[in-house]
Amino acid sequence: MILVVGSTGEGRQLIRNLRQEGYEVATWTDSAYGKQLARQDGATLILTAPLTEGNLASLEGGRQLEAVIDATLPYPSQLSRILEAWCRQKSLLYLRFLRPETKLPHDRLISQVATWEEAARAAARLGETIFLTTGTNNLEVFINNPLLKGKRIVVRVLPEHRVIKKCQDLGLTPRDIIAMQGPFSKEMNKIMFKTYKAGVIVTRDAGPAGGTEAKIAAALALRIPVVLIKRPSIQYLHPVDTVEEAIALLKKMLPKK
Repeated sequence: MILVVGSTGEGRQLIRNLRQEGYEVATWTDSAYGKQLARQDGATLILTAPLTEGNLASLEGGRQLEAVIDATLPYPSQLSRILEAWCRQKSLLYLRFLRPETKLPHDRLISQVATWEEAARAAARLGETIFLTTGTNNLEVFINNPLLKGKRIVVRVLPEHRVIKKCQDLGLTPRDIIAMQGPFSKEMNKIMFKTYKAGVIVTRDAGPAGGTEAKIAAALALRIPVVLIKRPSIQYLHPVDTVEEAIALLKKMLPKK
């Protein structure tokens, strides 16, 4: 059995392709919508309990887990650290799916930063209406930053109850919450940026598949500054950047008996 973690488009494609290749596939989701999508993709086993070392151990019990494919977004996270450490401990194959980086145009309106805190400081300097396209990940860093006090923060998030609740719990009102599922085209981004009178766009490099190019192109067309959170440089033992490469590596390292 292969465990695929990550609700990205590539994660879903991995589940479908692995099933077509005859693999048993487990996946993990933290939402009812994610569970519905995983079922549609053909996942053999869908986990909904928090993905901790203890729950991973219970997954292993009674099942022959052979590998883990981490298809979460290419940024450091507690989840990825847990998965990688657990695979090392259990001598399981750990593949890290990494989307290609976005090719950035040369433009003075693009400010690249390394951390969320730097992004908040840069956004405070560049605009009065901060348009966040980073979901609720580290939203509190912006909400609680004193430099952003008095500025308008607009967030674009998935239309899920728990996500919207987090926004509201942090003090955002409905007028500043855009609940829509992307990725969005350049033209759609332009419409939203103009409608909300965005003063600065904050995004992170989720690669072409994550819509980063379209966001930046829309912002530059409107001459709106962009704060881009760069990817950290992390070395993985088995990085892959396409679904085909992931499956080919699995077949090479775990030949079917």
